[in-house]
Amino acid sequence: MTADRPRRLLTVCLGNHCRSPLAAAVLAELGGPAVEVRSAGTRDKWAGHPAHPAMATAAATRGYDLTAHRGAHVTPGLLEWADAVLAMDTGNLAALHDLADEHTAPKLGLYLADGDVPDPWGKGPEAFAAVVGLVVDGAARHLP
Repeated sequence: MTADRPRRLLTVCLGNHCRSPLAAAVLAELGGPAVEVRSAGTRDKWAGHPAHPAMATAAATRGYDLTAHRGAHVTPGLLEWADAVLAMDTGNLAALHDLADEHTAPKLGLYLADGDVPDPWGKGPEAFAAVVGLVVDGAARHLP
């Protein structure tokens, strides 16, 4: 990161379908022009697809718009692009370490300081709403 460009944040979950698109939207909204945010998944199943409808709904109730999101697969180039790579859970952090090199590995960390953002996949609306709360509450520590 240099003074002439925003801090680059990459949020990563398993499919880039629920948690990481939400985290990217939250960080972009709260960080404004001080950040540039992208999201990706450690698996490519949802590449090119919109965010999970339940997550889009839960995010919208808190004022975050996921309608423009299209899933992406994490690549070494994205790790290189980022100043910080924020994994939603320890499983995805381990997958990122497998992809990282000696230059990008120090950029890797968890989104939450004290543990995982749970995956709401297959659960009800309350699980998606709870994830939105966790992601919003955890955002400040990543913003300049």
